[in-house]
Amino acid sequence: MHKYMRAVGFSTYTDRKKLKQLLTDSIMNADKRGYTLNQEGVMLGEFSKSFAEGMGVTICGEFDDEDKFVFEYYYPYLEGHGVTSAEDVSVERHAAKESYAGICDDMNVGISLIFYLRNMITYVKAQTTGKLPVRGTTLTLSALSTSGSIMMPILKDEKQKDRVKRRTNARNKLIDAARKGNEEAIETLTLEDMDTYSILSSRIQKEDVFSIVDTYFMPFGVECDQYSVLGEIVAMKLTTNKLTGEQIYILTICCNELTFDVCINIIDLFGEPQVGRRFKGIIWLQGFINFPEEI
Repeated sequence: MHKYMRAVGFSTYTDRKKLKQLLTDSIMNADKRGYTLNQEGVMLGEFSKSFAEGMGVTICGEFDDEDKFVFEYYYPYLEGHGVTSAEDVSVERHAAKESYAGICDDMNVGISLIFYLRNMITYVKAQTTGKLPVRGTTLTLSALSTSGSIMMPILKDEKQKDRVKRRTNARNKLIDAARKGNEEAIETLTLEDMDTYSILSSRIQKEDVFSIVDTYFMPFGVECDQYSVLGEIVAMKLTTNKLTGEQIYILTICCNELTFDVCINIIDLFGEPQVGRRFKGIIWLQGFINFPEEI
């Protein structure tokens, strides 16, 4: 069973027979279907079944010579909303199967964001028809979590919020200049990091780390699309898996100036979420590339 199936309300689907029935029903009664030829001339298929608003299971595979669908893999998904990043995205195929990872260098995070690509069919279609690279794309991120907790916010007034925003914008400009080879920007960033380390080393002796660190976004474990995050909850809703009846929280969090949706089973969340509080947890990051309409 996929580790993150419980995040979309399937915590009780632990045996193979029950899971097979679920996947078969999802293929036969799919809400969305997608087909395309890959570069080897193989017809790929993708079937998505929704079990709550914007949340469900996708089954992927290919069609054989007799036009029968051959199941290859499946994954749970959450549809995000809005635009998380307008930076350029590059895509690479996974070695073991016809699935893809996306990479986005967003300056707000400071690292290369690696995510599981949700709209694989659209990308493969563009690749096969020779329309890559595509300019003018945007990225919508979403995430699934199987372990999280709610933390109280750090008290900040409007002046402090404005000061943080100005510092972030100034740092992003320096990072952009450093990427272009500006040695002065590189030196400034290095000195800023040294000063930050010195300040934190002094404060950590008397204060709790989560009263100093407001948000963070950093890689977790050995899988490149899993992250440990801490972000402010800016919106939330409670939904129900219509098949199992399990309740799922969908939290919109702002983390390092990135805004994206996270879904987590109510049984896996410690604490009561509210707008303004912070979510801390381990997430599996998914991404949907918003291609221009002509693709």
